[in-house]
Amino acid sequence: MIDGICDQKFDKLKKALEKNFNEGLDMGSSLGVSFKGKIVVNLWGGYKDKDSKHKWEEDTIINVWSSTKNKASLCALLLFEKGLLDFNAPVVEYWPEFSKNGKENILVKNIMSHSSGLSGWEQAINYKDYYNWNKLCNLLAEQKPFWQPGEEVGYHSISVGYLIGEIVRRITGKSIGQFFKDEIANPLGSDFHIGLAEENFNRVAEIFMPGDPSTEDLFDDMDESSPAYKTMANGILRPSVANEENWRKAEIPAAGGHGNGKSIAECMALIANNGESNGFKLFSEGTLRHIFDEQIIGHDLVLDRLVRWGIGFGLPVKNDSWMGYFKNDQTCYWTGWGGSLSIADKKNRVSLGYTPLRMEDDVFGEERTNNIVGAFVECLDELGV
Repeated sequence: MIDGICDQKFDKLKKALEKNFNEGLDMGSSLGVSFKGKIVVNLWGGYKDKDSKHKWEEDTIINVWSSTKNKASLCALLLFEKGLLDFNAPVVEYWPEFSKNGKENILVKNIMSHSSGLSGWEQAINYKDYYNWNKLCNLLAEQKPFWQPGEEVGYHSISVGYLIGEIVRRITGKSIGQFFKDEIANPLGSDFHIGLAEENFNRVAEIFMPGDPSTEDLFDDMDESSPAYKTMANGILRPSVANEENWRKAEIPAAGGHGNGKSIAECMALIANNGESNGFKLFSEGTLRHIFDEQIIGHDLVLDRLVRWGIGFGLPVKNDSWMGYFKNDQTCYWTGWGGSLSIADKKNRVSLGYTPLRMEDDVFGEERTNNIVGAFVECLDELGV
């Protein structure tokens, strides 16, 4: 059922993946771990379609939803590394039109920590608008924040990708997908994409969730004036959208990335292994330090749970039912709708990526991901690192 390589130090992780398959929790997925900058786990198994007709192969990739966000954040970090972006600067310094409707004092770090008040769009949109970069960026530049920037936190589910991406475009002249490809993915040798070339479509697993529920279904019976409703019920998505050609091609930096466990682990190893992965050095210690500099902690107005953000990455919250597994202050992460994982533990120089075919309805800690993360932490404890 499972193919690939697994260093014996991480055998418990392999067994957890096997358990998920044996108990019917997983029907197709990939799992990768990088330790000290080198891939030590690269596992895959099952099928890449819900009808179980096509096997998941080593080069299979899949839409990872919000696990894409960390890769968009790496682009911003790289601009900081190059001296081209200041996290404490107002966004208008790079995007002058952004100043309208009281946004002149919003800082780059407010966007990177989901505290800018622009968690979604005020004007009604539909998911096909996600393919119209200029329209969505112009709307964000025009509208008022949903709350006082910097004072509250609310998950910028899709909008954060356009906000970061437009800053990247204004500074470099490149789209964020092209910048990521040129400056990070290609030098790293990582099979992760923000905007997928048609030549790769045949490798893509067709992600699904039973019943194909919409994001609006997650927030029914909610006040329509709330940030949560405006964020999740405007531009409604269904899992099946990710299998459309236009979605695959589009650069949607908060939700449209394609990769697998190995490629996620390689990217996150740039954080975990002191700026270096696969022998490619990208970040200095001074840059990485900002990831773990807490920007905001509080009850998320969209996710309705306690969250904690550094620059561009989620940070563990004590006693959290899932990420509370990580007891050091040098761990960062995010997840994707349905269960993908993107984790970097800098203290232990280890990173993990996980990409499942079948989506589950609890992003934060359903049984399948709990098994993976729990086994991962056990391996680290046994290593004594």
